[in-house]
Amino acid sequence: TGQDIGLHRVGYLFLLSTPQEVTSFEESVRLQNSLGVPSRMTDPAEARRLSPLITTDGLLAAAFSPEDGHCTPESVVYGYAADARRHGATILRHTQVTGIELHGDDITGVITSRGRIATGTVICAAGAWSREVGAMAGVDLPVEPLRRQIAVTEPVEGLPPDLPMTIDFTSSLYFHGEGPGLLLGMSGLLLGMSDPDETPGFDTATHDRWIPRLAEAMSLRAPALLDLRRTGGWAGLYELTPDHNALIGEATSVSRFLYATGFSGHGFLQGPAVGEVVRDLYLGRVPFVDISPLSAGRFAADAPRPEANRV
Repeated sequence: TGQDIGLHRVGYLFLLSTPQEVTSFEESVRLQNSLGVPSRMTDPAEARRLSPLITTDGLLAAAFSPEDGHCTPESVVYGYAADARRHGATILRHTQVTGIELHGDDITGVITSRGRIATGTVICAAGAWSREVGAMAGVDLPVEPLRRQIAVTEPVEGLPPDLPMTIDFTSSLYFHGEGPGLLLGMSGLLLGMSDPDETPGFDTATHDRWIPRLAEAMSLRAPALLDLRRTGGWAGLYELTPDHNALIGEATSVSRFLYATGFSGHGFLQGPAVGEVVRDLYLGRVPFVDISPLSAGRFAADAPRPEANRV
């Protein structure tokens, strides 16, 4: 689209502290290499060279994918929206969907706060609100909203411009460059959520309950971060499924209700490929990858696909 998305291709660096983590990532790297991804395993010394703010105490190995990176989500969304408009799409902002009109098992329209839109197809990509949208058509989409927070620091003197997205896998502490400072967060894989008292809901107000756990994780893996002053942060909603993997497919109970949701924190990474899949589903074509294991019906069939790499 020509949109500047602020792409920083600095790589992803996973820090591994247990034999089980090392074995799991060795298997992942082999799979990635077989598909042409130049990821590799590395040792603690190189991990610290790549990410000099860490300590290697207790570190067994690391996995590094040099072609990964991070960018500005709002710029990506703007780029997609602008290009969609150029191709004739109409985007209705501040428009609430209040119902889905059915005639038997067929969709005939969508009811909104601005009136009815006649359509025979609905694509639900409503993120944390997907359960409610699915219910309008009698489709069960097991998605729960859960608040997640990040913090931003003051400028860091001597911060390497190519500092990778660094993830301490045991604690789930992660950080990367954000302007002259750092963006910090954690999800708490083995320690429980960074705020285990967080309950599902749509609240996006920020709070400091998670900061002591963040500080504990920093003290163990990147104590230099403790000296940095927080200058901001924000909260948003993860769209969680029971197994932390996405729901992608077409409903079996209603004709032409497609869904792509529940990415549990991975949606921005997977979005471009999922867009191609949903396009093919809409056009009645076979997608380039088998998505049947990601059907929303997998939970009723007792066939979940647990995701191990939650960040």
